[in-house]
Amino acid sequence: MGKNPQPLVPEFAKTFGVENIITDGISAQHPYGAMVVAKMAEKVSILHTHPILVFGPKQDRLGKYSAKYGNKLYWLEYETESPVNWTHYKNVTEILDTENLQEMKTELGDKLHIDKEILVRNRLFDLVIGDWDRHAKQWGWVVQNEGDAYKAIPLAGDRDNAFFTLDGLIPKVVSSKNIQPRLRSFEEEIEYIPGLVYPFDRYFLLNTPTEVFKEQARFIQETLTDDAIQNALNTWPIIIYQLHGNEIRDKLIARRNQLVDYAIAFKEEIDKQGILAEPLKGSEDAKISGDLRACFECPM
Repeated sequence: MGKNPQPLVPEFAKTFGVENIITDGISAQHPYGAMVVAKMAEKVSILHTHPILVFGPKQDRLGKYSAKYGNKLYWLEYETESPVNWTHYKNVTEILDTENLQEMKTELGDKLHIDKEILVRNRLFDLVIGDWDRHAKQWGWVVQNEGDAYKAIPLAGDRDNAFFTLDGLIPKVVSSKNIQPRLRSFEEEIEYIPGLVYPFDRYFLLNTPTEVFKEQARFIQETLTDDAIQNALNTWPIIIYQLHGNEIRDKLIARRNQLVDYAIAFKEEIDKQGILAEPLKGSEDAKISGDLRACFECPM
């Protein structure tokens, strides 16, 4: 299915009539990235949605939709919200989106906590693969019963911006830190950490100890070895790998090698940007009683 890049097009582009150029440039998503990301996620012990690439041929059973949707490739994957536990975790009550997790927090208070170590690992993994689009709606939460308490384990979805690469002058202008600071191209070095901090991070990870970030960065460095990265990339058909597999491998290795430094900078930027002053994007409709909860661990 096609993606709508319109939210990323700045007003000046519409004014000067270069909107189509930018729209074309933003179609820089790697169409086969999800399968490699899933393999690497397994290696560092974080959840993924088990994406499977399938071909849907034109057929009579599709009726009037056959012409539009037939003879195309599609990703099939689990949802990040489900009443059924499809993960390997035990004692799971349900899989919630971020909005419903906030509502559950309102009801349970201190009896519900998130697995911050695993969330930090997820966010540092995002830095390695260059997935810059990680707002609140991109996450599910596997809620696990622990007797009288509950633990929410993060579940990342929608991996279409891993290995995102921009080409051309105007798209690169758009991705500058002064226009679209979140729009980051996948390079060997991360050039602008502040653009990668989301309100999501400030809501869930504000004031998390630096040592947690460093420990999780070191875990990824030790676990996501060169061989593990290569094995993940080898899941691609050879014709896809030959296009830029070696280039992506080298960038992944370079970003992994610098991950402790990136982790420290990421943590410092979360705390620098501070507590939220507005509802968490993607959760505006959550039925949260009382004053706005500007961070997950705020006193109830």
